[in-house]
Amino acid sequence: MTQESRTEKSIRNAKVALLFYFINLILQFFSRKIFLDYLGAEVLGLNTTAQNLLGFLNLAELGIGAAISFTLYKPLFERDTQAINEIVSVQGWMYRKIAYMVIAGACVLMFFFPWIFGKAEVPLWYAYGSFIVLLTGSLLGYFVNYRQIVFTADQKEYKITLSIQGSKIIKVILQILAIRYLEHGYLYWLVIEFVMAFMTAFILDRVVHHEYNWLKSCPSSGKNLRKKYPEIIRKTKQIFFHRIAGFVLSQTSPLIIYAYTSLTLVAIYGNYMLIITGISLLMNALLNSVAAGVGNLIAEGNRVAIKRFFWELTSCRIWLASVFCFGIYQLAHSFIGLWIGDKYLLDQSTFIVLVFITFITLSRTNDTFLSAFGLFQDVGAPIAEATLNLGLSLLLGYYYGLTGILSGVLVSLFVIVCCWKPYFLYKQGFKENISEYVIRQIKYYLLIGGAWLLSTFVLNRIFCDFRIVTYVDWMKFAAGVVSVYVLGSLLLFYPLDCGTRDFLKRIKRIFYK
Repeated sequence: MTQESRTEKSIRNAKVALLFYFINLILQFFSRKIFLDYLGAEVLGLNTTAQNLLGFLNLAELGIGAAISFTLYKPLFERDTQAINEIVSVQGWMYRKIAYMVIAGACVLMFFFPWIFGKAEVPLWYAYGSFIVLLTGSLLGYFVNYRQIVFTADQKEYKITLSIQGSKIIKVILQILAIRYLEHGYLYWLVIEFVMAFMTAFILDRVVHHEYNWLKSCPSSGKNLRKKYPEIIRKTKQIFFHRIAGFVLSQTSPLIIYAYTSLTLVAIYGNYMLIITGISLLMNALLNSVAAGVGNLIAEGNRVAIKRFFWELTSCRIWLASVFCFGIYQLAHSFIGLWIGDKYLLDQSTFIVLVFITFITLSRTNDTFLSAFGLFQDVGAPIAEATLNLGLSLLLGYYYGLTGILSGVLVSLFVIVCCWKPYFLYKQGFKENISEYVIRQIKYYLLIGGAWLLSTFVLNRIFCDFRIVTYVDWMKFAAGVVSVYVLGSLLLFYPLDCGTRDFLKRIKRIFYK
């Protein structure tokens, strides 16, 4: 498999992902506004909290999917269909065990709903209904759709995107219409969510069968086959700890906010997170399909090519993260004000912390290579990250509210993501001294700082008397913000960073081809 073929697969995945990304982004913003206007912030906050509680139960997944994906790289590269069937059978057996654990945990958790949602100013059946419907969709992934992992490992994620996102568009449109025009709109929202979960599962199962008609997984035989693939169990145990840290990072903040404040503040925080999640999904649409290509590249063992591509991807991610974060900083408040009103704005200190969190999250190149190398044995790192995250969020949140909660998240990210993970990758993956990484990262931060100051200076001159009153005004300002920063940052990055030059040359070759 050539490097060019990996690139072409990544581009095809990115094209489809980007198309559905923009469609779904527009629908999500419109849907959230309809939700707030017709159902209120309390119902929206309750829905968000139910999703976070389900995320806690899905910790039981243990990271099996990531372990299976890593194990599939080699047999897919060699087209060993027997090994692929056996590995997916092990996954099916493990997922069924996890599904039963999730069901048991859900039953126990629902006993505490009267206490958990005691402050909510909505009927308690909203909480039960929301949780059960969302739980059903999650369980279908364990019982039916687990085989889609082959698409991901084989760099054919676009087929998953077409199936899942296509169904999601239909679902969201129907839910918007139900809330807007029907009495008891939230009840119909739940019914549509429930029905479309089964519809999506059926469609995805048909797509898997059509693409891999030789894929005949047998979960009942997975118990015996797991002995043939001991690395799956070993990697799963290691990844479990990383999953805990990921859950604490992404799911506990709304729960802590609700514990200290109200569902309304959860909804306000959720409005900004919708923007940031949209940006993260855009980054994923552009670059996530590269992960399987990195796995295949590492399977080939060309260390020079691996290292060169690492710096290409690192420079690309850091530059894109800086573009997105500059845009968020300049544009988020004005967009929220136009979209749903100034009463839903965050205070500036909280907002700045959120921007820093977003930058670290978007620029995490090391994770892609650690996963491709199968380096999950640093189980102490996620434990430390989760402890720092949860402990500092609870402590600082008590004294400083939402700003303190997010500061706890930021500190844990800096210590583990920015300091530990690159050290671990260089020591265990590249087997080199980390000094090169430190020097280049400092250079990137200086370049971003220079681009940020230069762009801010230019924008203050261009838009000194500009007022944003309508969406058209906002779009003009947004176009100016993005254009100025992209141009200013590239003027600094291109001549001073070889990774950026290599990446742009790759894009140029693809364009001409």
